[in-house]
Amino acid sequence: MTSNKTATILVVDDEAAILRFLKPFLQAEGYAVLEARTGREALALASSHEPEVILLDLGLPDMDGQEIIQALPPWSRSRVIVVSARGREQDKVSALDLGASDYLTKPFSLAELAARIRALLRRGATADAPPPANYQFGDLSIDIEAHVVRLGSEEAHLTPTEFKMLAFLARHAGKVVTHGQLLKEVWGKHSQGQEHYVRIHVHKLRQKIEPDPARPRHLHTETGVGYRFKE
Repeated sequence: MTSNKTATILVVDDEAAILRFLKPFLQAEGYAVLEARTGREALALASSHEPEVILLDLGLPDMDGQEIIQALPPWSRSRVIVVSARGREQDKVSALDLGASDYLTKPFSLAELAARIRALLRRGATADAPPPANYQFGDLSIDIEAHVVRLGSEEAHLTPTEFKMLAFLARHAGKVVTHGQLLKEVWGKHSQGQEHYVRIHVHKLRQKIEPDPARPRHLHTETGVGYRFKE
């Protein structure tokens, strides 16, 4: 995804009112817009046009939206933002674990949708580049190679597990990371179902890197789903 071309967004929804609502807004934001009302149409357009972003409703007339996420090939450059009236935690977790990059529950604000799209495009623009050796988020700096984290001029003394978790969240800044994804990355594939590991270590991380752990600036909770590291 490069910044010198117009990004294409595929809106997949069977409600004509949603399509009429979103298309002019996205065009005003500078995007090219494709529309699909069924899953089959969505997969055909995703294959032929390779949109940078797919805004996907889950309740389609011919298939569930999660089937579309699974049907996208592993090499697809398209990033999926689920936009659905389904607000259950399990629906969110399932979609994100299947490969969706983000999840918005209807009704949603257009400003938030635009911000989520911009964040996704920024990440996509550097997806093929090697991960940076360090990150800077305001006063918080993370040196990946040296395994050093600083808050301002003070070093935050993290355990190896805490550092691994923070580095993973920082690499996916702006994206919802589920409990399951964190468990697999930090503790391995046999740790599924041990969400309390994640909660305990996030609590400890906040004590070490947040100026006010009760009002976190970076480590935000997505209730019942996981966490989002905000830049």
